[in-house]
Amino acid sequence: MVVRNSMPWCSLRPMVGHHQESIREAGMKFVQLIEFKTGDIEAFNRTLDEWLAKTSGVRTPSRAVQGRDRDNDRTYIHIVEFPSYEAAMENSNRPETAEFAAQLAKLCDSPPTFRNLDVTREEDM
Repeated sequence: MVVRNSMPWCSLRPMVGHHQESIREAGMKFVQLIEFKTGDIEAFNRTLDEWLAKTSGVRTPSRAVQGRDRDNDRTYIHIVEFPSYEAAMENSNRPETAEFAAQLAKLCDSPPTFRNLDVTREEDM
């Protein structure tokens, strides 16, 4: 994994596979995996809740999931889904997001690690 700053950045890559046309017609979703380490997940989640309240109606993520690593209880992953890469960039450029990222950085043991993914296949199972 590559350590990046607190804003999602990537370049769009062409999709491959037989689902290419159906995904392209619906718009290419974008997912960001954010791995971080903290000893104070409660404070982290309070900060997240404050950002959610502050950005209600204007934020662009469509879904987020948080998970804790069973093998390292200070390590967490956020999976954040956006309707598109452009929507992710719009969210990143919001002043509330920059403030939020700075607050979260203070609660983390080290800089977070980001993976920026274009969704090339999605299944409801």
